[in-house]
Amino acid sequence: MRNVVIGLAMAVAAAAQAPRPRVRDLGIQVGILPAGRLDAITDVAGVEVGQATLDDHQNIHTGVTAILPHGGNMFLHKVPGAVFVGNAFGKLMGSTQIEELGRIETPILLTSTLNVPRVADALISYMLQLPGNEHVLSVNPVVGETNDGGLNDIRGRHVGEKQVFAAIEGARGGPVEEGAVGAGAGTIAFGFKGGIGTASRRLPRKLGGWTVGVLVQTNFGGILNIAGAPVGIELGQYYLKNQLAGGRPSRRQSPDGSCMIVVATDAPLGSRNLRRLAARTMMGLARTGSAASNGSGDYAIAFSTVAAEPPVERVSNDAMSPLFLAVIEATQEAIYNSLLQARTTTGEGRTVEALPLGPTLAILRKYHVMK
Repeated sequence: MRNVVIGLAMAVAAAAQAPRPRVRDLGIQVGILPAGRLDAITDVAGVEVGQATLDDHQNIHTGVTAILPHGGNMFLHKVPGAVFVGNAFGKLMGSTQIEELGRIETPILLTSTLNVPRVADALISYMLQLPGNEHVLSVNPVVGETNDGGLNDIRGRHVGEKQVFAAIEGARGGPVEEGAVGAGAGTIAFGFKGGIGTASRRLPRKLGGWTVGVLVQTNFGGILNIAGAPVGIELGQYYLKNQLAGGRPSRRQSPDGSCMIVVATDAPLGSRNLRRLAARTMMGLARTGSAASNGSGDYAIAFSTVAAEPPVERVSNDAMSPLFLAVIEATQEAIYNSLLQARTTTGEGRTVEALPLGPTLAILRKYHVMK
């Protein structure tokens, strides 16, 4: 009997560690545009991502995710940027200066709500110590957040300078780790485990040949829809389910929470059209079934890797539409990847299950989303 118990435990552990698929691994085509080589924000040349995760396997599930538009000194080599706010129930530090000047001068960091000031302070320390910044007297740290208090000891504010420096200094191009990592370690989406997700789209040469990459931190609710399949409804996990049946609200069915969206592109865009690009991420968010509730903090930060100086020819308004479609599709797919890559997590007396693969795949086949 003991051998049976041990064997079962090993099987469960192996299943927990088995690789989980991304959208593309399942043969699902989200939209019509082709993805970049990695289907990640790092398909935009020069963009780097680094993450630091804190997980004590009990009540600490949090971290920080760093997105670097380039690997140089961001203060000396600023990039064009913009912010779009879908619903402002959140804390996006640094947004007003980006809106005013149209420039981003630090890495973009994502973290837990109550950690924003600590992460921003660490980011300032990092920027001030860079060679060339010895006489800098003002820095505009860019830090976004979602509230991971459902699974994490959020009041402990565990992310500090060590994690921030590690995420920035460890940032690299190439594949991006997704799911319950970095700023997504303790997040929840559609009642399932959320996290970090990424995707990209590359336009054909005749449409400019540009790449758009998206990275998301998912922590919101609604009615999950995957490429047209009503997954949330079929799984019996969706906003207002209990109330519509005359019951009491369920914590798992809450629409509240937030989604941070970071958009990178190598298209030569100024801050005005970057804001228009950022605005379209909300359409990708809506396609997944977000309820955009009163308690949501839905923000998009967009930047171009093409520097503002020397003057370059900008993409015209008339040429923006393909880029709009690209960012909608990449946002939608990045959110799916955040769910598919996440794993079941227990913290603060609560267990949040990962999106169940078997039942989900059966639903996707039922609705002809995959074979």
